[in-house]
Amino acid sequence: MAKRGIENIKIAVSGKSGCGNTTVSRRVAEILGLRFINFTFRNLAEERGLKLEDVISLAKEDDSWDREIDTRQVALAQGSGGCVLGSRLAIWMLPDADLKVFLTASPDIRVKRILNREGGDPGAVAAFTEYRDRQDRERYLRIYNIDNDKYDFADLIIETDALDPPAIADAIIREVKARVLN
Repeated sequence: MAKRGIENIKIAVSGKSGCGNTTVSRRVAEILGLRFINFTFRNLAEERGLKLEDVISLAKEDDSWDREIDTRQVALAQGSGGCVLGSRLAIWMLPDADLKVFLTASPDIRVKRILNREGGDPGAVAAFTEYRDRQDRERYLRIYNIDNDKYDFADLIIETDALDPPAIADAIIREVKARVLN
């Protein structure tokens, strides 16, 4: 990473649903005074008056849904100044990111976090999360030739099971400061 002010860096944070990428990305952006970018299927569903499940089902057959999400996010990230882009594919879609972070968590922890965020039946949430992971991976491979289970190129991989969002954000901020200030 070239030495420059924190206000101009671009950070990409990825992870599967329930790993904390949205929460952590928002927190990092707030602490560092950067733009927070996170435009997802959930946002697109709300814009179009659809259920998330419906958008996911439509995306299974129509790649334009993924392409719209990814194009919009990248365009926002390429704007002037620094940003934190938090999305499933951020570390792949923002190749010029100064720091690429991938968050992981066990399936059980992910389901618990999703339940805390959205509520619902634990069995149904677990089944939907597994289904969504499978569908996401198949689509990303088909559309972009990206295997989102292969993230070893990330600059920082954080296993989040035993960490809360402030601790995860602190780890990212420490890495940013070490790269920018040293």
